[in-house]
Amino acid sequence: MSEKLVEIDGGMMEGGGQILRNALAFSALLKKPIRIFNIRAGRSTPGLRPQHLSGVNVVRDITNGRLIGAEVGSTEITFYPGDITGGKYIADPGTAGSIMLLFQVSFPCAVFADKPTEFCFRGGTNADMAPQIDETLMVFKPIVEPFGVKFSCEIKKRGYYPKGGGEAIFKIEPCHSTLQPIEILEPGNVVGIDGRSFVAGVLPIKVAHGMADAACRSLRSTFRNININVERVKEPAHLAVGNGSGIALVAKTETGCLIGGAALGKRGVAAEEVGEKAAKQLVDAVMSGACIDTFTQDQLVIFMALAKGKSQVRISSPTLHTKTAIFVAELMTD
Repeated sequence: MSEKLVEIDGGMMEGGGQILRNALAFSALLKKPIRIFNIRAGRSTPGLRPQHLSGVNVVRDITNGRLIGAEVGSTEITFYPGDITGGKYIADPGTAGSIMLLFQVSFPCAVFADKPTEFCFRGGTNADMAPQIDETLMVFKPIVEPFGVKFSCEIKKRGYYPKGGGEAIFKIEPCHSTLQPIEILEPGNVVGIDGRSFVAGVLPIKVAHGMADAACRSLRSTFRNININVERVKEPAHLAVGNGSGIALVAKTETGCLIGGAALGKRGVAAEEVGEKAAKQLVDAVMSGACIDTFTQDQLVIFMALAKGKSQVRISSPTLHTKTAIFVAELMTD
Protein backbone atom coordinates (compact mmCIF):
# COMPACT_ATOMS: atom_id res chain seq x y z
CA MET A 1 0.00 0.00 0.00
CA SER A 2 1.20 3.48 -0.87
CA GLU A 3 1.78 5.62 2.23
CA LYS A 4 1.32 8.85 0.29
CA LEU A 5 -2.01 10.40 1.22
CA VAL A 6 -4.44 11.42 -1.49
CA GLU A 7 -5.86 14.77 -0.38
CA ILE A 8 -9.53 15.39 -1.21
CA ASP A 9 -11.53 18.56 -0.60
CA GLY A 10 -14.95 17.31 0.47
CA GLY A 11 -16.48 20.71 -0.21
CA MET A 12 -15.86 20.59 -3.95
CA MET A 13 -18.59 20.16 -6.56
CA GLU A 14 -21.52 18.28 -5.00
CA GLY A 15 -20.09 19.13 -1.59
CA GLY A 16 -22.01 16.45 0.29
CA GLY A 17 -21.72 12.84 1.37
CA GLN A 18 -21.15 11.45 -2.11
CA ILE A 19 -17.51 12.58 -2.28
CA LEU A 20 -16.93 10.86 1.05
CA ARG A 21 -18.59 7.60 -0.04
CA ASN A 22 -16.88 7.35 -3.43
CA ALA A 23 -13.46 8.34 -2.13
CA LEU A 24 -13.61 5.80 0.69
CA ALA A 25 -14.63 3.01 -1.67
CA PHE A 26 -11.81 3.83 -4.11
CA SER A 27 -9.36 4.10 -1.21
CA ALA A 28 -10.33 0.64 0.01
CA LEU A 29 -10.23 -0.95 -3.44
CA LEU A 30 -6.99 0.64 -4.62
CA LYS A 31 -5.31 0.56 -1.20
CA LYS A 32 -4.61 4.27 -1.36
CA PRO A 33 -4.74 6.11 1.98
CA ILE A 34 -6.76 9.32 1.90
CA ARG A 35 -7.33 12.49 3.84
CA ILE A 36 -10.72 14.11 3.27
CA PHE A 37 -11.24 17.62 4.61
CA ASN A 38 -14.14 20.09 4.42
CA ILE A 39 -16.49 17.09 4.67
CA ARG A 40 -20.02 18.03 3.62
CA ALA A 41 -19.04 21.70 3.49
CA GLY A 42 -21.89 22.34 1.07
CA ARG A 43 -24.56 21.24 3.55
CA SER A 44 -26.44 23.26 6.17
CA THR A 45 -24.92 21.02 8.88
CA PRO A 46 -21.36 20.30 7.73
CA GLY A 47 -19.33 17.32 8.89
CA LEU A 48 -20.19 13.70 9.50
CA ARG A 49 -23.73 12.89 10.57
CA PRO A 50 -24.49 9.56 12.29
CA GLN A 51 -25.32 7.83 9.00
CA HIS A 52 -22.05 8.98 7.40
CA LEU A 53 -20.07 7.83 10.43
CA SER A 54 -21.73 4.42 10.23
CA GLY A 55 -20.74 4.10 6.57
CA VAL A 56 -17.16 5.16 7.27
CA ASN A 57 -16.90 2.62 10.07
CA VAL A 58 -18.21 -0.20 7.87
CA VAL A 59 -15.49 0.49 5.30
CA ARG A 60 -12.91 0.59 8.09
CA ASP A 61 -14.14 -2.75 9.41
CA ILE A 62 -14.39 -4.61 6.09
CA THR A 63 -10.89 -3.45 5.10
CA ASN A 64 -9.29 -3.93 8.53
CA GLY A 65 -8.25 -0.34 8.08
CA ARG A 66 -7.15 2.51 10.33
CA LEU A 67 -9.40 5.54 10.66
CA ILE A 68 -8.38 8.82 12.26
CA GLY A 69 -10.67 11.67 13.30
CA ALA A 70 -14.02 10.03 12.57
CA GLU A 71 -16.81 11.13 14.91
CA VAL A 72 -20.14 12.89 14.54
CA GLY A 73 -19.43 16.45 13.43
CA SER A 74 -15.95 15.72 12.07
CA THR A 75 -15.05 17.73 8.98
CA GLU A 76 -11.79 15.86 8.38
CA ILE A 77 -10.81 12.19 8.43
CA THR A 78 -7.75 10.18 7.44
CA PHE A 79 -8.11 6.58 6.32
CA TYR A 80 -5.50 3.87 5.83
CA PRO A 81 -7.13 0.81 4.22
CA GLY A 82 -6.05 -2.77 4.81
CA ASP A 83 -7.15 -6.01 3.17
CA ILE A 84 -10.82 -6.39 2.28
CA THR A 85 -12.25 -9.31 4.24
CA GLY A 86 -15.70 -10.77 3.69
CA GLY A 87 -17.95 -11.82 6.54
CA LYS A 88 -20.86 -10.36 8.48
CA TYR A 89 -21.06 -6.66 9.29
CA ILE A 90 -23.69 -4.49 10.95
CA ALA A 91 -24.29 -0.74 10.65
CA ASP A 92 -26.94 1.07 12.66
CA PRO A 93 -26.70 4.87 12.86
CA GLY A 94 -29.70 4.98 15.20
CA THR A 95 -31.47 7.44 12.89
CA ALA A 96 -33.63 7.40 9.76
CA GLY A 97 -30.50 7.84 7.65
CA SER A 98 -30.69 6.00 4.35
CA ILE A 99 -29.83 2.31 4.33
CA MET A 100 -29.11 2.66 0.61
CA LEU A 101 -26.34 5.20 1.21
CA LEU A 102 -24.72 2.73 3.60
CA PHE A 103 -24.99 0.20 0.79
CA GLN A 104 -23.45 2.59 -1.75
CA VAL A 105 -20.21 3.01 0.20
CA SER A 106 -19.81 -0.64 1.22
CA PHE A 107 -21.05 -2.59 -1.82
CA PRO A 108 -18.05 -1.92 -4.12
CA CYS A 109 -15.72 -3.06 -1.33
CA ALA A 110 -17.59 -6.32 -0.79
CA VAL A 111 -17.45 -7.11 -4.51
CA PHE A 112 -13.68 -7.48 -4.16
CA ALA A 113 -13.66 -9.29 -0.81
CA ASP A 114 -11.97 -12.65 -0.34
CA LYS A 115 -15.26 -14.39 0.48
CA PRO A 116 -19.01 -13.66 0.56
CA THR A 117 -20.15 -10.68 2.60
CA GLU A 118 -23.35 -10.10 4.52
CA PHE A 119 -24.35 -6.60 5.62
CA CYS A 120 -27.13 -5.88 8.09
CA PHE A 121 -28.04 -2.22 7.67
CA ARG A 122 -30.58 -0.35 9.79
CA GLY A 123 -32.19 3.03 9.25
CA GLY A 124 -34.50 4.35 6.54
CA THR A 125 -35.43 2.11 3.62
CA ASN A 126 -37.31 4.86 1.82
CA ALA A 127 -35.55 8.11 2.69
CA ASP A 128 -35.54 11.54 1.10
CA MET A 129 -32.44 12.64 -0.83
CA ALA A 130 -31.40 9.02 -1.42
CA PRO A 131 -32.46 6.11 -3.64
CA GLN A 132 -35.46 4.21 -2.33
CA ILE A 133 -34.67 0.57 -1.65
CA ASP A 134 -37.31 -0.33 -4.25
CA GLU A 135 -35.51 1.72 -6.92
CA THR A 136 -32.27 -0.05 -6.14
CA LEU A 137 -33.80 -3.50 -6.55
CA MET A 138 -35.96 -2.65 -9.58
CA VAL A 139 -33.48 -0.53 -11.54
CA PHE A 140 -29.90 -0.45 -10.22
CA LYS A 141 -29.51 -4.16 -9.44
CA PRO A 142 -30.23 -5.52 -12.94
CA ILE A 143 -28.17 -2.74 -14.54
CA VAL A 144 -25.06 -3.31 -12.41
CA GLU A 145 -25.08 -7.12 -12.51
CA PRO A 146 -23.62 -7.38 -16.07
CA PHE A 147 -20.38 -5.95 -14.65
CA GLY A 148 -20.08 -9.35 -12.99
CA VAL A 149 -21.40 -8.50 -9.55
CA LYS A 150 -24.08 -10.41 -7.66
CA PHE A 151 -26.04 -9.39 -4.61
CA SER A 152 -29.35 -10.16 -2.95
CA CYS A 153 -31.42 -8.06 -0.58
CA GLU A 154 -33.92 -9.15 2.04
CA ILE A 155 -36.02 -6.35 3.50
CA LYS A 156 -36.66 -7.36 7.11
CA LYS A 157 -38.50 -4.20 8.06
CA ARG A 158 -39.20 -0.89 6.39
CA GLY A 159 -38.35 2.37 8.10
CA TYR A 160 -39.20 5.99 7.35
CA TYR A 161 -38.33 9.48 8.52
CA PRO A 162 -38.16 10.47 11.37
CA LYS A 163 -38.15 7.15 13.27
CA GLY A 164 -36.02 4.98 10.99
CA GLY A 165 -36.10 1.46 12.35
CA GLY A 166 -35.85 -0.26 8.98
CA GLU A 167 -33.58 -3.23 8.42
CA ALA A 168 -32.25 -4.92 5.29
CA ILE A 169 -29.83 -7.79 4.77
CA PHE A 170 -27.53 -7.60 1.74
CA LYS A 171 -25.54 -10.63 0.62
CA ILE A 172 -22.74 -10.00 -1.87
CA GLU A 173 -20.76 -12.59 -3.78
CA PRO A 174 -17.12 -11.68 -4.55
CA CYS A 175 -16.33 -11.35 -8.25
CA HIS A 176 -12.99 -13.25 -7.93
CA SER A 177 -11.70 -11.46 -11.04
CA THR A 178 -11.88 -8.15 -12.87
CA LEU A 179 -15.20 -6.49 -13.60
CA GLN A 180 -16.47 -6.70 -17.16
CA PRO A 181 -17.21 -3.51 -19.12
CA ILE A 182 -20.79 -2.74 -20.08
CA GLU A 183 -22.27 -1.01 -23.11
CA ILE A 184 -25.76 0.50 -22.95
CA LEU A 185 -26.18 2.71 -26.00
CA GLU A 186 -29.51 1.90 -27.67
CA PRO A 187 -32.53 3.18 -25.73
CA GLY A 188 -35.25 1.54 -27.83
CA ASN A 189 -39.00 1.91 -27.37
CA VAL A 190 -40.70 1.37 -24.03
CA VAL A 191 -42.50 -1.99 -23.97
CA GLY A 192 -43.77 -2.04 -20.39
CA ILE A 193 -43.83 -0.16 -17.10
CA ASP A 194 -43.98 -1.66 -13.62
CA GLY A 195 -44.17 0.02 -10.25
CA ARG A 196 -44.83 -0.18 -6.55
CA SER A 197 -46.98 2.32 -4.66
CA PHE A 198 -46.93 1.89 -0.89
CA VAL A 199 -48.25 3.28 2.38
CA ALA A 200 -47.31 2.38 5.94
CA GLY A 201 -48.43 3.20 9.47
CA VAL A 202 -51.60 5.25 9.85
CA LEU A 203 -51.87 6.10 6.15
CA PRO A 204 -54.78 4.36 4.38
CA ILE A 205 -54.41 2.24 1.26
CA LYS A 206 -56.38 4.86 -0.70
CA VAL A 207 -53.23 7.01 -0.63
CA ALA A 208 -51.33 4.25 -2.44
CA HIS A 209 -54.17 4.02 -4.97
CA GLY A 210 -54.10 7.80 -5.42
CA MET A 211 -50.38 7.83 -6.20
CA ALA A 212 -50.63 4.82 -8.51
CA ASP A 213 -53.71 6.06 -10.38
CA ALA A 214 -52.19 9.50 -10.96
CA ALA A 215 -48.92 7.98 -12.16
CA CYS A 216 -50.75 5.64 -14.54
CA ARG A 217 -52.84 8.47 -16.00
CA SER A 218 -49.75 10.57 -16.57
CA LEU A 219 -47.80 7.68 -18.11
CA ARG A 220 -50.64 6.65 -20.44
CA SER A 221 -50.79 10.15 -21.90
CA THR A 222 -47.26 9.51 -23.23
CA PHE A 223 -47.01 5.72 -23.56
CA ARG A 224 -50.11 4.46 -25.31
CA ASN A 225 -50.91 0.80 -25.88
CA ILE A 226 -48.30 -0.59 -23.50
CA ASN A 227 -48.86 -2.52 -20.29
CA ILE A 228 -48.56 -0.43 -17.12
CA ASN A 229 -48.74 -2.37 -13.87
CA VAL A 230 -48.35 -0.56 -10.54
CA GLU A 231 -48.70 -2.65 -7.39
CA ARG A 232 -50.56 -0.95 -4.51
CA VAL A 233 -49.37 -2.00 -1.06
CA LYS A 234 -50.25 -1.36 2.57
CA GLU A 235 -47.15 -2.46 4.46
CA PRO A 236 -47.99 -4.93 7.28
CA ALA A 237 -47.71 -3.23 10.67
CA HIS A 238 -45.12 -5.73 11.96
CA LEU A 239 -42.91 -5.11 8.91
CA ALA A 240 -42.75 -1.30 9.04
CA VAL A 241 -41.80 1.35 11.58
CA GLY A 242 -43.56 4.70 11.46
CA ASN A 243 -45.63 6.33 8.73
CA GLY A 244 -44.56 6.61 5.12
CA SER A 245 -45.68 6.58 1.52
CA GLY A 246 -44.09 6.60 -1.89
CA ILE A 247 -43.96 5.19 -5.37
CA ALA A 248 -41.23 3.71 -7.56
CA LEU A 249 -41.57 3.09 -11.30
CA VAL A 250 -39.43 1.35 -13.90
CA ALA A 251 -39.82 1.34 -17.67
CA LYS A 252 -38.34 -1.49 -19.72
CA THR A 253 -37.45 -0.93 -23.37
CA GLU A 254 -37.20 -3.33 -26.29
CA THR A 255 -33.40 -3.18 -26.03
CA GLY A 256 -33.42 -4.08 -22.33
CA CYS A 257 -32.87 -0.63 -20.87
CA LEU A 258 -34.34 0.06 -17.44
CA ILE A 259 -35.32 3.63 -16.61
CA GLY A 260 -36.75 4.63 -13.25
CA GLY A 261 -38.75 7.34 -11.59
CA ALA A 262 -39.68 7.66 -7.92
CA ALA A 263 -41.12 10.01 -5.31
CA LEU A 264 -41.89 9.99 -1.60
CA GLY A 265 -45.04 11.28 0.01
CA LYS A 266 -44.82 14.27 2.32
CA ARG A 267 -47.19 15.86 4.79
CA GLY A 268 -49.38 18.35 2.96
CA VAL A 269 -48.60 16.99 -0.52
CA ALA A 270 -51.48 15.29 -2.33
CA ALA A 271 -51.05 11.64 -3.28
CA GLU A 272 -51.80 12.51 -6.89
CA GLU A 273 -48.96 15.03 -6.95
CA VAL A 274 -46.52 12.39 -5.68
CA GLY A 275 -47.57 9.93 -8.39
CA GLU A 276 -47.32 12.57 -11.10
CA LYS A 277 -43.83 13.56 -9.92
CA ALA A 278 -42.54 9.99 -10.24
CA ALA A 279 -44.17 9.60 -13.65
CA LYS A 280 -42.66 12.88 -14.88
CA GLN A 281 -39.18 11.75 -13.82
CA LEU A 282 -39.59 8.58 -15.85
CA VAL A 283 -41.10 10.29 -18.88
CA ASP A 284 -38.43 13.00 -18.93
CA ALA A 285 -35.67 10.38 -18.80
CA VAL A 286 -37.17 8.32 -21.61
CA MET A 287 -37.85 11.35 -23.80
CA SER A 288 -34.26 12.56 -23.37
CA GLY A 289 -33.08 9.54 -25.36
CA ALA A 290 -31.02 8.27 -22.44
CA CYS A 291 -30.58 4.59 -21.64
CA ILE A 292 -30.59 5.17 -17.87
CA ASP A 293 -32.20 7.77 -15.64
CA THR A 294 -30.39 10.64 -13.93
CA PHE A 295 -30.51 8.99 -10.50
CA THR A 296 -28.76 5.82 -11.68
CA GLN A 297 -25.96 7.33 -13.78
CA ASP A 298 -23.71 8.46 -10.91
CA GLN A 299 -24.00 5.08 -9.16
CA LEU A 300 -22.42 3.32 -12.16
CA VAL A 301 -19.30 5.49 -12.38
CA ILE A 302 -17.23 3.58 -9.81
CA PHE A 303 -17.95 0.25 -11.54
CA MET A 304 -17.18 1.71 -14.97
CA ALA A 305 -13.88 3.03 -13.61
CA LEU A 306 -12.92 -0.33 -12.10
CA ALA A 307 -14.01 -2.54 -15.02
CA LYS A 308 -11.46 -3.91 -17.45
CA GLY A 309 -11.74 -2.14 -20.80
CA LYS A 310 -14.09 0.67 -21.78
CA SER A 311 -17.68 0.97 -20.64
CA GLN A 312 -20.17 3.17 -22.46
CA VAL A 313 -23.59 4.29 -21.25
CA ARG A 314 -25.86 6.74 -23.07
CA ILE A 315 -27.16 9.44 -20.73
CA SER A 316 -29.02 12.71 -21.24
CA SER A 317 -26.53 15.03 -19.55
CA PRO A 318 -24.34 14.37 -16.52
CA THR A 319 -25.80 15.48 -13.20
CA LEU A 320 -23.69 17.24 -10.59
CA HIS A 321 -23.55 13.94 -8.70
CA THR A 322 -22.24 12.21 -11.83
CA LYS A 323 -19.65 14.92 -12.47
CA THR A 324 -18.56 14.57 -8.85
CA ALA A 325 -18.29 10.78 -9.14
CA ILE A 326 -16.16 11.15 -12.29
CA PHE A 327 -13.97 13.75 -10.58
CA VAL A 328 -13.31 11.44 -7.62
CA ALA A 329 -12.68 8.47 -9.94
CA GLU A 330 -10.10 10.44 -11.94
CA LEU A 331 -8.45 11.72 -8.77
CA MET A 332 -8.20 8.29 -7.15
CA THR A 333 -7.17 6.33 -10.26
CA ASP A 334 -4.57 8.84 -11.46
